[in-house]
Amino acid sequence: MAFVEKKLPADAPVAAKALNWVDARFPLSKLWNDQWGAYYAPKNFNWWYIFGSLAMLVLVIQIVTGIFLVMHYKPDATLAFASVEYIMRDVPWGWLVRYMHSTGASAFFIIVYLHMTKSLLYGSYRKPRELLWLFGVGIFLSLMGEAFFGYLLPWGQMSYWGAQVIVNLFGAIPFIGPDLSLWIRGDYVVSDATLNRFFSFHVIAIPLVLLGLVAAHLIALHEVGSNNPDGIEIKDTLGPDGHPLDGIPSHPYYTVHDIFGVVIFLFVFSAIVFFAPEMGGYFLEFNNFVPADSLKTPPHIAPVWYFTPFYSILRATTSDFMYALIAGVVAFVALIWLKSRLSGKIKAIVAVIGLIAIAGMVVLDAKFWGVVLMGVSVLILAIMPWIDHSPVKSIRYRPDWHKYVYILFAIAFVVLGYLGVQPPTPTKTTVAQICTFIYFGFFLLMPWWSAMGKFKPVPSRVTFHPH
Repeated sequence: MAFVEKKLPADAPVAAKALNWVDARFPLSKLWNDQWGAYYAPKNFNWWYIFGSLAMLVLVIQIVTGIFLVMHYKPDATLAFASVEYIMRDVPWGWLVRYMHSTGASAFFIIVYLHMTKSLLYGSYRKPRELLWLFGVGIFLSLMGEAFFGYLLPWGQMSYWGAQVIVNLFGAIPFIGPDLSLWIRGDYVVSDATLNRFFSFHVIAIPLVLLGLVAAHLIALHEVGSNNPDGIEIKDTLGPDGHPLDGIPSHPYYTVHDIFGVVIFLFVFSAIVFFAPEMGGYFLEFNNFVPADSLKTPPHIAPVWYFTPFYSILRATTSDFMYALIAGVVAFVALIWLKSRLSGKIKAIVAVIGLIAIAGMVVLDAKFWGVVLMGVSVLILAIMPWIDHSPVKSIRYRPDWHKYVYILFAIAFVVLGYLGVQPPTPTKTTVAQICTFIYFGFFLLMPWWSAMGKFKPVPSRVTFHPH
């Protein structure tokens, strides 16, 4: 294509001339219009749709504050804790940057969990947004990796021993476990080699992957279009100009909408940073203000709150719990044989997999299955587009009792998160085991319960009430 530069009047503003010069060499205006300015979004967005923009804001906060922290941080086992204290006490405004970064980590997960809740409620993972959902799950996994690798860097007591416990979990994997744990640590214990590895992953490797997935997530979103609270495809009803009749340009309408949400978020975020950055020990554990000591184990080791639901599943998997798991596998295989429409060949494959799993549960240690269940509890999110058989997307048009299923799932998830930060007791372990069954039952039984009940008619156009 030949090089073309628009001819502007001689008295055109300098900014217009500069933009024209750039557009002739780089599609800046086209990118802005495709991704936001002229992107038509459903006009019935509600407050649930603010969390995508907030996640982008927090990502920027984390990158910028992380850059300033790296300027003064020393990834050395003998200097790491002191360098953090130096940032907090001697670097001008260092305490603010550090607290913004630590609070931003928790804020990121709060926002992402709420963003995923919106997707569950309104079916944003359903066709044609399966790939969009998979990119989102990839972002969630990358965030977990980023948080885990960054967790060790302050080199406090909880950082050190938390990393020790989590890395040792890989040792439960048969055959390769001990060597895998050794490879991750770079030493026989968490040491300077571990700190350097985790620093490299936290600062370079994972952020590159995360940024790539975020870009892919946004491109996929604007390719298939945004979902809405009604779960209706607005691209099916176009006006004479080729734009959706039920859509409005993101700019300026949702720009103003998002700015309002950003102001509210920054108000809450600032209040936490300035008045309660530790958030009672949930955002920053009190033990992490004590230098790491390999000879002194804290009385209770637990990961940060955003990992604790999955950590609870790990702790709930005891030797006694294995009998309940075996019974659950038998019941699930029987359900597939009796109530699914799968072919006989696939049913036979499922039965064989079930028998292998049962045999493994008898032979292998409960600790190994705890690690498996902890990993599966996250990865199971990826199959949601293919296990939700509801004829409608949005919770608005599902049977009312479906709402109670979601509420029960949310309660189980929150209870698992709470129990994960508490010292284990027999009663708490039993409650965690019950919640673990509820958690996995929500997903594994979804092909059946999601299609049950009387569904409400879905309108042909989105429901919208002007403010």
